[in-house]
Amino acid sequence: MTVRVFLTHNPEDRDAYFGRALPVLAAHPEVVVEFNPLDRDLSTDELIDYAGDAEIIIAHRATPGEASLFAACPNLMAFLRTAVDISTIDVDAATTAGVWVGHAAKSFVPSTAELALGLLLDAARHISDSRVDYQAGRLPAQRPGRQLAGMTAGIIGYGAIGRYLADLLTGVGLTVVVCDSNETAPIPHQNVTLPELLGSSDVVFPLVPASPENHHLINAETLAVMKPGSLLVNVSRGEIVDENAVSDALDRGLLTAFACDVGTADDQRPNPTLAARQDVIATPHLGGLTPENADAQAQSAVEQVFALLDGTEPPRLANPLARSRFDQWQSRR
Repeated sequence: MTVRVFLTHNPEDRDAYFGRALPVLAAHPEVVVEFNPLDRDLSTDELIDYAGDAEIIIAHRATPGEASLFAACPNLMAFLRTAVDISTIDVDAATTAGVWVGHAAKSFVPSTAELALGLLLDAARHISDSRVDYQAGRLPAQRPGRQLAGMTAGIIGYGAIGRYLADLLTGVGLTVVVCDSNETAPIPHQNVTLPELLGSSDVVFPLVPASPENHHLINAETLAVMKPGSLLVNVSRGEIVDENAVSDALDRGLLTAFACDVGTADDQRPNPTLAARQDVIATPHLGGLTPENADAQAQSAVEQVFALLDGTEPPRLANPLARSRFDQWQSRR
């Protein structure tokens, strides 16, 4: 009995993520792999048209999991996101329909933390400014930079990325302070209140998860508390930062620079208007886009598919009790 697996990644993303994992998946004798035929991401209606009979959907982070999808795909038993973030998946609707929702392993941690350090280096030393000038045939100005050694870095949220980044920062001479009231394990850095962190840090990294309580955590009020002339680096989620407030803080000199890999544009990319500023360094949501992480996330989805084919519950499920579609499929095998 064959199983239809539909891959939502557009061709560019499919090449970036599934170069090694796809042959492994396609070689399984029970698997028929089908692809997004367009050169862009699919809407939900398009996904229903192309994948309406699929048993498994492997979804790029840009593919939402809306309630209408789960209702319209009667054979679907698993919606597997090749990312950790599942905030655009209606897990409640999937659970009601009996569809498992799975996510990838946290393989992006080193890649994202390294990008955060790179963005800080650029913001502190005007690296990309000089590169742009040279490529335009201009002699770059000798812009004074800031030495990282001796600076204080404030990390808001001491999760996997925060811990990894803290080690990188201390390795180049920064003092790290942390604000995380939810962390139960010992923290090898001073754990302070948010106002204390903002007022003492030369650079601030908000690394909290996306949630209603963290929406616009960095706003006009918190920016006003920050150390004058500090740097802000966001590689977490776009909605954590109020972009209008950041623009105003840059105009007023409260921030020296803002560096970001995420924002409120499509696919969590930085806002183009904000990114166009001279005092903003922006990358288009590249935090996890390294061959090592992309391959690991694709392989994690293949692992989940193979678990289903073996008749077992896949790892990393958001709703493990929603197994009715899987049980129905098992009964037909």
